[in-house]
Amino acid sequence: MSRLDDVFDKVREENRVALMPFLTAGDPTLEHTGRYILEMEKNGADIVELGIPFSDPLADGPTIQRSSQRALAGGVTLAGILDFLRNLRRKTSLPVVLMGYYNPIFHYGVSSFVETAKGAGADGLIVPDLPPEEAGELIAAARQADLDTVFLLAPTSTPERIRKIAEVSRGFIYYVSLTGVTGARKELAAGIERSIERIRKATPMPVCIGFGISSPEHVKRVRSCADGVIVGSAVVERIEQLSGETGDAVEVGKFIGRLRAATGRGG
Repeated sequence: MSRLDDVFDKVREENRVALMPFLTAGDPTLEHTGRYILEMEKNGADIVELGIPFSDPLADGPTIQRSSQRALAGGVTLAGILDFLRNLRRKTSLPVVLMGYYNPIFHYGVSSFVETAKGAGADGLIVPDLPPEEAGELIAAARQADLDTVFLLAPTSTPERIRKIAEVSRGFIYYVSLTGVTGARKELAAGIERSIERIRKATPMPVCIGFGISSPEHVKRVRSCADGVIVGSAVVERIEQLSGETGDAVEVGKFIGRLRAATGRGG
């Protein structure tokens, strides 16, 4: 069993959903990223989704696009992120899922990237612009390295698509709660519960909901149907606002704590 499997077993026993904050590696520096992750763990994060900055992040809205631009401007590289993760593993066993676009992975070398990522301590991988039909090399390398592959489903996914994604996913399935790009929203889309029910009929794999979840109220809304919640833009917005000032990690941690308090299904 992987660390991701262990997390979902644990939260099921605790009658809650897993909390997975997202942040962009190197925003504003990798040193800050390390502090944020440790503070997130201290305040109840179960998994961290760590974004690999890219110049053309097609699935991301303005907030995460800006975070990628800041990280790239600061000189962050894919190799540097993997070294950072290897060093971070000395301080935490918190599961880390890398989220990155295919172009940097392709140029690094798919097999080399997967082996290095696993050796550095990554637990899973999300590549939002790589459909399963084109992901054979990546999936094969990931299976060889025992690295979980996470694919995405959307409100528009057909039953056939759901079955296909369930076949190739490991760890969990990422359900995109709306059509469009990432970004904090005031209201969540209608019909999330029905969509999750459709997925449940096809697979017992854990389903985590992302895109638009930005508050404890949103977590409470979906905790009855999800296995996990992914909060990205709302976290990155706070990092952007704090701009690396003294105490910034503590403030980010407080927000994670408020989200974590909303994950229990009994409250």
